[in-house]
Amino acid sequence: MNIKGLSLGDLGTNGYIIFKNNKALMIDPGGDAERLIYYLKQNDLQIIAILLTHAHFDHIGALDDVRDKYHAPVYLHDSEANWLADPSLNGSSIFPVSEVRCKPVDYYLQPGNMVIDSFEFNVIHTPGHSPGGISFVFDSEKFVVSGDCLFQNGIGRTDLPGGNQQELMNSIKQKLLQLPEDYTVYPGHGPKTTIKREKQMNPFL
Repeated sequence: MNIKGLSLGDLGTNGYIIFKNNKALMIDPGGDAERLIYYLKQNDLQIIAILLTHAHFDHIGALDDVRDKYHAPVYLHDSEANWLADPSLNGSSIFPVSEVRCKPVDYYLQPGNMVIDSFEFNVIHTPGHSPGGISFVFDSEKFVVSGDCLFQNGIGRTDLPGGNQQELMNSIKQKLLQLPEDYTVYPGHGPKTTIKREKQMNPFL
């Protein structure tokens, strides 16, 4: 299994392509649809599912373009089901960017083990940055995609709609930091890190 991160959209959101052979999962297609699709074509990758860590505009900017191109189902936590089509909830009406409106998701994410084709991973509900925040843990590869929950030397902001500082800290300390220390963390923004590094060096923790 391989993972490729791409900096996408106006805010440089990390979108991740996780692939085996020519099949791939797409996590957070945040923007730059043409560049994203070009990369997939050049590497002969077929998106079979789109997973969203949450529904803020900078994580969904290229969602409909990728979905329509590959006819891939979209997964999101149900507490943010209405955010995709509502710029006041997904934040695109708050920032100086074009308003983002996307079609509804196909399936709702539930905490626990999940299997899509040959991909197996754990879904962890990590609210705080937003109510439906999700982290995806790939135990076989020892990594977690943490969305905007945990960053290298940082944590997610909680001043946007639905944010909650106490929930965020609980998600980090009671869930993410309970993962093995050698797990790599792939965040929604910025460079990758490890659980061990953030335990030892993250000033917010």
